[in-house]
Amino acid sequence: MSASKTTTDHETIRQWVEARDGRPSRVKSAGGNGGLLRIDFGEPEQNFEEIGWDEFFRIFDDNKLAFLHQEETEDGRESRFNKFINRS
Repeated sequence: MSASKTTTDHETIRQWVEARDGRPSRVKSAGGNGGLLRIDFGEPEQNFEEIGWDEFFRIFDDNKLAFLHQEETEDGRESRFNKFINRS
């Protein structure tokens, strides 16, 4: 598996997501204030709500998250692997 990187830099995250045609999103909740962040690719996921970058990064920072991501797959293709983890 190709090496993963971790960052908290907003611009790095935005560039990675936009280079893969992703959208900042969160999991929909009954109350409308869901805080589980996701990156949505391709057709919009029914359970995700697209949000703006300002809201995305507010939730990201408020929850002290870091962005774990992979640039390429083992065979050299562009990777979409990403995960939100707690900051160390």
